[in-house]
Amino acid sequence: MDSLITAAARALAAGDPLGALNRVALRDDAPALALRGIAMAQLGELVRAKALLRSAARAFGPKEALARARCVVAEAEVALASRDLGWPAKALDTARATLEAHGDRVNATHARYLKIRRLLLIGHLDEAEHTLAKLDPTPLPPASRAVHELVVAGIAIRRLQTKTARDALARAEHAALQAGIPALTAEVESAFLVLNTPAARLIERGEERLLLLDEVEALLASKALVVDACRHVVRDAGTLVSLARRPVLFALVRALGEAWPADVPRETLIARAFRLKLTDESHRARLRVEVGRLRAALRTLAGITATKRGFALEPHYAREVVVLARPVEEKQAAVLACLADGESWSSSALALALGASQRTVQRALDSLSAVGKVQWFGRGRARRWMTPSVPGFATSLLLPAPLPSD
Repeated sequence: MDSLITAAARALAAGDPLGALNRVALRDDAPALALRGIAMAQLGELVRAKALLRSAARAFGPKEALARARCVVAEAEVALASRDLGWPAKALDTARATLEAHGDRVNATHARYLKIRRLLLIGHLDEAEHTLAKLDPTPLPPASRAVHELVVAGIAIRRLQTKTARDALARAEHAALQAGIPALTAEVESAFLVLNTPAARLIERGEERLLLLDEVEALLASKALVVDACRHVVRDAGTLVSLARRPVLFALVRALGEAWPADVPRETLIARAFRLKLTDESHRARLRVEVGRLRAALRTLAGITATKRGFALEPHYAREVVVLARPVEEKQAAVLACLADGESWSSSALALALGASQRTVQRALDSLSAVGKVQWFGRGRARRWMTPSVPGFATSLLLPAPLPSD
């Protein structure tokens, strides 16, 4: 490896992409193409970076398996940054195995972190945590240790384990400062913001207030009966009932929870559950049927009693009933939650992350675009969607991952 390639590689490792480009911008040999691709990725030119890395992988000869594997890992990182979640994971596994076979432990470990971060984005927390448990960050360089702790914090935040998340981010901050890479330090600071901004709204006895993540964690561990509108479940400290697939029942229990300890008129329940302004006897009959189904679903947590004007919720054990809602409620909140990270997403990646059909996601994006809440660029398969983060709010409760006890 010549001196310019070595100097460019050191500049990239130190987070100086412009310094790297100054040394190899006019060269088209395979190592220079790879370094230019990584530099463009660090500068945010992800499309150009992807093309350069693929050219570098082709330019390396068949006997240069190690260099080709490194290009594959770099391309996988670009795919993750550009939210191309459909990028072939098998190619990354093959590259990781090649790196391990050639003794490149640092890059092989980095490939594992890329896989874990992808799993985290699509909500596969158990698999991500299982894979992470096999990795020891102690012998890794500071930048890799920072990435490890960021992943630990990401999983902890999604599981509402705020103390674990804060401890991991403190270690990530220390490692990022040791690495001296400004972009990595900025990523850690951004992660800290999630813990220090409102993540949900508490509705209790007709009053509302915003909650931080640690307050949400404390609420879910309390003895209150929580109607969780972020996950569409009803829970107390020991029992959880999911109504995610029964939207009518959840609409009813949310209305009852918001009014507790008072009752809710039948007309209000019909309007909330069935979205009807006018009611007749058939709607009242349907309401009685749905209330009966809700009683059966919540039999271990609470009862529902009929009153002169409607129905009231009566918890069996809890002394309080509260509703936990999203800080900003939107019809397409889950799509906005993914886009709130500031990255550009394809509709296929959003569908994969949300567990929905691509057509459903596309309709949601079109409706959000019509009111100016998202914007797109590119054409056809290259089209990407993005939006600024919701100001002042954390979005982890909107994302597709189970909360404790789910």
